[in-house]
Amino acid sequence: VLPGPRPRQPPLLCTRTGPLPPLQQPRSVSVRSSQHLAAFGVPHDRECGGSLALHLLPACPSQDRQCLWGDVREEELGIRIPRPLGHGPSRFIPEKETVEVGREDAAMHALFADAFATLGRLDNVTLVMVFHPQYLESFLKTQHYLLQMDGPLPLHYRHYIGIMAAARHQCSYLVNLHVNDFLHVGGDPKWLNGLENAPQKLQNLGELNKMLAHRPWLITKEHIEQLLKTEENSWSLAELIHAVVLLTHYHSLASFTFGCGISPEIDCEGGHTFRPPSVSNYCICDISNGYHGGDEHPGSPAASLPSLCEVEALMEKMKQLQECRDEEEASQEEMATRFEREKRESMLVCSSEDEESAPARDVSRHFEDTSYGYKDFSRHGMHVPTFRAQDYSWEDHGYSLVNRLYPDVGQLLDEKFHIAYNLTYNTMAMHKDVDTSMLRRAIWNYIHCMFGIRYDDYDYGEINQLLDRSFKVYIKTVVCTPEKTTKRMYDSFWRQFEHSEKVHVNLLLVEARMQAELLYALRAITRYMT
Repeated sequence: VLPGPRPRQPPLLCTRTGPLPPLQQPRSVSVRSSQHLAAFGVPHDRECGGSLALHLLPACPSQDRQCLWGDVREEELGIRIPRPLGHGPSRFIPEKETVEVGREDAAMHALFADAFATLGRLDNVTLVMVFHPQYLESFLKTQHYLLQMDGPLPLHYRHYIGIMAAARHQCSYLVNLHVNDFLHVGGDPKWLNGLENAPQKLQNLGELNKMLAHRPWLITKEHIEQLLKTEENSWSLAELIHAVVLLTHYHSLASFTFGCGISPEIDCEGGHTFRPPSVSNYCICDISNGYHGGDEHPGSPAASLPSLCEVEALMEKMKQLQECRDEEEASQEEMATRFEREKRESMLVCSSEDEESAPARDVSRHFEDTSYGYKDFSRHGMHVPTFRAQDYSWEDHGYSLVNRLYPDVGQLLDEKFHIAYNLTYNTMAMHKDVDTSMLRRAIWNYIHCMFGIRYDDYDYGEINQLLDRSFKVYIKTVVCTPEKTTKRMYDSFWRQFEHSEKVHVNLLLVEARMQAELLYALRAITRYMT
């Protein structure tokens, strides 16, 4: 910490003016801007600057808890000091059970460094995803390629498309992040006043955006033709593939954001308050997400016994289903009947349970037709057409199309899909050496079933055996109407499982949803091309 008067001195790294004991100095530092690094002779290259900033990061977001702000209030009289609204990166997961920045192992530290270098920040999505480092590495690599590497679309278009996609689910967290990024890369602020202020080319993408987000089965080659053959504002095939991947990426990331209860960072809208701490132990964000102060976590004695029984019962069902597989195999006709039954039943699962979710900030200006949504479809008794995976699959068709028109992205997406689907630690709650492949496949196929996608070699009767109603409600809400997800819904399924296992479920939901949307869009593009 540099002593002395402020005028004509290098910018201070710390708000304190007096000396500190040596052991306290690193913990009381808060970087104010990247210019301060240059003031101390630190090179401005990404690797070095990012490394130093990451080293200081544990102190930066929490200086209000590690510095006594009395001297600041005396010096800066009249300046209100923000404090975090909530505790930790997630409203659903206790802060003590997440990875504490500064105490991560070497592998996680490297991931944090990559995230910081790529995003310019260590966001709360990363701090929750790091429960599964292998997936996080693939996710960061893919997102970096989509947003920053060479590609068909200019940088400001990429961030604006991210805003459009996140806004379909009223995900103000992602919208606000990309508003900042959009402006940072030179985007026109007028575009942020509403989609009608953006170029006609982006406005034309609005119809595809809403169908992908809510009813992808309605996408036809005619929709693709309208985008590609508009004379003055037409999209190239490569641009359209890039846009489709971005839209599906941010629709599914909105699902993860709501499904894991991601909290805004302190410097984001909705992430801070200027009010003094309440005498209560919970904040308004807990109330609005269905939490009213009672400890409903599996560790409570009241929950332990039934939850333990739930785990044992699930494992027993898996064992019985495996034995049935070995003894007999259902006919193709019976398999088709079970799929149609499960598809119909999935329409009857109420995705929101009529609960009040967190009040969303108005982001409607970023998209059109705010009344268009999945719930309108499901409540009017309309029929989801069946999409047979054997006729058009990611592995045999979608992968090659994406890679041909947007090189390397097909490979990145394929890797991410496979990691999420195959990720396992061979555990279930407190049990070890458990084969969870049957359960993971049931979750993945249930999501695709809701979108009408059928696998001929799968017995859909297994879904009802392995996924109870509370779990189905959570899955459908996170996938179809994620903005309605509540903490009560998160707590109500798999009560004895670890939070890392519930985050793993969300990774499956994210990737299964993204792949389902991609399949419908890519099939329509393929039909247009042929």
